[in-house]
Amino acid sequence: MALHLVKLCVGADSLQDLRDWVSQRSLLAIAAGLEPHSIHTTRMIPKRVEELLDGGSLYWVIKGQVLARQNLLDIRTFKGDDGITRCDLVLGPEVIETSPAPKRPFQGWRYLTPEDAPRDLGGSDGGADDLPSDLKRELAELGLL
Repeated sequence: MALHLVKLCVGADSLQDLRDWVSQRSLLAIAAGLEPHSIHTTRMIPKRVEELLDGGSLYWVIKGQVLARQNLLDIRTFKGDDGITRCDLVLGPEVIETSPAPKRPFQGWRYLTPEDAPRDLGGSDGGADDLPSDLKRELAELGLL
């Protein structure tokens, strides 16, 4: 069964900020002849790699709400020039919007079980994709989205 990670999206003020960043990184990778993956480096290394790579995603928290996810394609560890072991989370190029879910601040990342993960938005939500983000957030807080 898939397991997910959840992490704060530091520096992003909106879902569009995250999408712009991922698009820019994908274009740079393509220009360099590489696959259009984005890579997020973190110091902590997950222990449950097999579960994460069995269909897992990285869920992004933006402004106190889980708003999006990216598929986890690979997890690579490496030792930096400073001798500290780090981890590259290799992420798919698509940013998938999720139903907003409140999340308090935390450091690093946390595991997220499939039953606790917010659902993806798209097609089957009765048109919620067209709603303003503030309204979607309020509806999610009320449990209506």
